[in-house]
Amino acid sequence: MIGVIGVIDMPRQAREKSSTGIYHIMLRGINRQKIFEEDKDRQKFMETILQYKTISNYKLYGYCLMDNHVHLLIRETNEAISKVIKRISSSYVYWYNQKYDRCGHLFQERYKSEVVETKAYFLTALRYIHQNPVKARMIKDIETYFWSSYNDYIDHPVITDIDFALEIFSIDRQIAIELFKKHSKENNRDQCLDYKESINTSDDEIMKCLNQLGIRTVSELQRLEKEHRNNIIRKIKNVKGCTITDLTGTINLSLCPYPCVP
Repeated sequence: MIGVIGVIDMPRQAREKSSTGIYHIMLRGINRQKIFEEDKDRQKFMETILQYKTISNYKLYGYCLMDNHVHLLIRETNEAISKVIKRISSSYVYWYNQKYDRCGHLFQERYKSEVVETKAYFLTALRYIHQNPVKARMIKDIETYFWSSYNDYIDHPVITDIDFALEIFSIDRQIAIELFKKHSKENNRDQCLDYKESINTSDDEIMKCLNQLGIRTVSELQRLEKEHRNNIIRKIKNVKGCTITDLTGTINLSLCPYPCVP
């Protein structure tokens, strides 16, 4: 079928089906939009995961909540992974939009995924997920990051199904935990999902400037009247090293350019 600009519309390529039912999933904020403004938002996302874990009966082997994206290591059971992710993302976005009085998309429409077919790659993906905050230079030790499943493996699990991974290392639980810790902290060049973390100095500096100008969150900026918002943007353009691309990504200029009217 010919589109309006004279280009043949090609159907999206079907996602690869995992023979094990295990997938590494990444949900990203649209245009690098922050999806968590504060820890209460992260807590709500975790509550949403738990809610649909009960409903959809999936296995959650690992997770990591970053500022503008989320990693999940999931095994589908009686419900397809696409439906699981749709349930989680739609529920969270509905709550988030109500909380911050915003409209429109929050997540990039098509989530990224890769199949996990072997135990070796499963452990690689799990390590990659847990090392996300370290590689993004947010922390130095994965044990200090609260919003990942790492400490579920070390201590009492809250939401994570830890048995599958630990039994790969050893049937002896204490030995398995020690081997898991060693594996998780190994230096590596893992590049799962071929994604470069989008945490950078410009993002941090822009947010500091917004805070100094009395704007607490990106969502608050997006709700301002156009003229007021543009005045704020002109001021933060003076941040050292800040480019139009940085601004577009950090504050998501393409989303809801005018205040949303109920």
